[in-house]
Amino acid sequence: MTWSEWEPVTNMNLKEVVYHKKYRDTGGGVARIMFNRPQKMNAMTNFGWAEIAETVSEASNDKNIGVVVYTGAGNHFGVGGDMEWEADGGLQGPGGMALASVPNFDGAIQNCLKPVIAAVKGYCIGGHNHLAYHCDFTIASDNAIFGQNGPRVASPAHGHLVASSAYVLGLKRAKEMWMVCRQYTARQAYEMGLINAVVPEVKLEEEVDRWCEDLFGLSPTCLQIVKQSFNAVGNEILWTTDKILSLIAPDFFDRPEVKEAHDAFFNKRTPNFWKDAKKS
Repeated sequence: MTWSEWEPVTNMNLKEVVYHKKYRDTGGGVARIMFNRPQKMNAMTNFGWAEIAETVSEASNDKNIGVVVYTGAGNHFGVGGDMEWEADGGLQGPGGMALASVPNFDGAIQNCLKPVIAAVKGYCIGGHNHLAYHCDFTIASDNAIFGQNGPRVASPAHGHLVASSAYVLGLKRAKEMWMVCRQYTARQAYEMGLINAVVPEVKLEEEVDRWCEDLFGLSPTCLQIVKQSFNAVGNEILWTTDKILSLIAPDFFDRPEVKEAHDAFFNKRTPNFWKDAKKS
């Protein structure tokens, strides 16, 4: 069995993502969705998040595609949202509602009818990290670093995309990742159950191909059934999507801590969220 060369998908107008497909000589193909902002460590804006959802949905509907792979251009998988974009109000939708303008790319990955693999090298932080743990499998190079950064940079991720990490890691580890904002090496992430395999960076593409080949040896309809069966886990927390923030902090972007987080990030210092607190 041999693979064709990667062929670009040219009928989509993409700004922050590159989309290719390749095919086996025995039938079936792989769709590769590549974050393509290496100059920003693949930090994404609302354009990129929308393109992630758009391309995976296209692959899901392509009868010739059996597996979808996410990867990143350059040295990193990605570091989440573009902080310059976020500081300029990118996370605020109509009426200032946080995250309203960001498409549900995590849900698009989970609802994709094909197995989805994250092929991770370098940093996998923030939005890219929860994208990766919502993929069916994560294969990482030994230089990969995983973690969440939301509370550190005042990015108010909430609801299902946060809570669902407890099903991957267990509640204590998930809270540690999200609430303490620690970062983990590929080996630590493997031991925690966050990823499926660790290989040297030069072997990453080869290892991903091996997983693809294993999946092509299985009934595609059965894989769809099994994947969607797993999606039943966590459905009881879907109601939290876009709800938690509006219940707790509808004025979030007007709070001083947001400005402090952005100032600290751009000045490369540790934020002080308690500098104005009054002593009792």
